Amino acid sequence: MYKQLSWLAGLGVLGLVSQVSAHHSFQAVYDMNEPLTVEGTVTKLEWMNPHIYYYVDVAQDDGSVVNYRIEGGTPNSLYRRGWRKDDMKPGDVITVRAFRARNGSDNLAGRMVTLADGRRVFAGSTDGGPTEADLEQ
Repeated sequence: MYKQLSWLAGLGVLGLVSQVSAHHSFQAVYDMNEPLTVEGTVTKLEWMNPHIYYYVDVAQDDGSVVNYRIEGGTPNSLYRRGWRKDDMKPGDVITVRAFRARNGSDNLAGRMVTLADGRRVFAGSTDGGPTEADLEQ
């Protein structure tokens, strides 16, 4: 019996470690000094915990297209702010105020999103990054 309890406790610890390591603070991943605004076409939406991700094709000045992977808040926090899963669909043209990843990748931390219907929603999370009030200043 003790062997089974030890095994179950070990699994529980592994589960906690994987969840903690998957969560990150804004400052660890994104650069507050690298804001940008992108407008483009939604190609994909992943509405799941712990954060949503949406992918947006953005035309560059040289004619190329970058598919940005944009991180948003948790589905529950976005729902409380009035944003529903079906408010954004592939093919929609949206505008996103975001911050660049520190590692130079095409990952962004999305904050304020203007949806295809013209509504503006705060898409960030409580991760230590800019809040809705910060963006309104």
